[in-house]
Amino acid sequence: PSRLDLAWRSIEPNTFGLAEFMEWTRLAGVEPMLAVNLGTRGVQEAADLLEYANYPKGTQLSELRRQHGQAEPFDVRLWCLGNEMDGPWQIGRKDAREYGRLAAETAKAMRLVDPRVELVACGSSNRQMPTFGSWEATVLDEAYDHVDYISLHAYYEQHADDLASFLATSVDMDGFINDVVATCDHVRAKRRSKKTMRLSFDEWNVWYQSRFDGAQNQSWDDAPRLIEDDYTAADAVALGGYLITLLNHADRVAIACQAQLVNVIAPIRTEPGGPAWRQSIFYPFAHTARLARGKALQVSLRSPEHHTAEYGGVESITAAASYDESTGGLSLFIVNRCTTDAIDVEVDLRGLPGLRVAEHQMIHDNDPTARNRADAPDRVTSQLTEGAVVDGDRLAFTAPAISWTALTLRPEAHP
Repeated sequence: PSRLDLAWRSIEPNTFGLAEFMEWTRLAGVEPMLAVNLGTRGVQEAADLLEYANYPKGTQLSELRRQHGQAEPFDVRLWCLGNEMDGPWQIGRKDAREYGRLAAETAKAMRLVDPRVELVACGSSNRQMPTFGSWEATVLDEAYDHVDYISLHAYYEQHADDLASFLATSVDMDGFINDVVATCDHVRAKRRSKKTMRLSFDEWNVWYQSRFDGAQNQSWDDAPRLIEDDYTAADAVALGGYLITLLNHADRVAIACQAQLVNVIAPIRTEPGGPAWRQSIFYPFAHTARLARGKALQVSLRSPEHHTAEYGGVESITAAASYDESTGGLSLFIVNRCTTDAIDVEVDLRGLPGLRVAEHQMIHDNDPTARNRADAPDRVTSQLTEGAVVDGDRLAFTAPAISWTALTLRPEAHP
């Protein structure tokens, strides 16, 4: 049934519902993550949705799912306990103590329905919220024993002509993660708990919110087009910095979801009945999703610095690495966020001898504002290059200014 969507002030036709979403996740080969509504609804509705989705058969709601053509349970394991519940824009906003208690009670009920679920408590909607830090501490004080993760959300955009600060926004993401980890560990110490709280960075992207008039100015259109940002080469490089930050915090960030997938602040754009094309930000995510396998390594980095108005002096090079024990392969992800200078990069491979370059992908454009459109879908794309060379135990290549690099090295004997 069509309903009013109060959050986005539009009419939601519900032509794509839970069954359609679960079928899509099956076809795409991805793990579903669902959220229960703890704003305008609560404990019973959350338990009901979980029963409908996961209980095998024999109850009212499991049989309703079967009547709808889904004989087998959806078996959704990962659930968010609401979304951005601290936000004044939310319908049914809660204060931290109120939400923490509700999240704990909902978690207890959901685990009675299905003890296998993993649950994410809402952290602050962003690091700029006035209650940031105290929100996490209070929520976890109530729910620490009942949840597996706490969420983080962050969106970034370039302001005015300050490209240097924008390319360095991963510095803010890094600080955000460190702050939340510190708060989680404070609560763990306070409670004398043996459990280490993990992080779910389940919304992050480049989003030009300054271009959006706000949901309150929508006019109750039927499934309107919303926040369809066009992304530049510089946006792709900034986003590559976020991926590197997330990999470098893989010890605590267990989940990280780029928001979103198609059209809405998305790596893929479409037109009704027309073409679909990859945006610039598609490529660093695709590289990382394909190549970051096995263990995230600690990278010891020495880099020149450059000045930014927002963050002061920042390292021009930021990097992450992963090692796949099954293949002996090493993947390197490197961003040069300096706006002016190419930088010669050297990687010490003494700990992993006998590797050779198997793949060298790069995103770089002499025009950092270049972007892809329906009539020019490949203006900004990933470039396969042969610029990286291994000489003995050293890998060397040049990273152009404002560039993303993904490198894969494999043992010589590997096909």
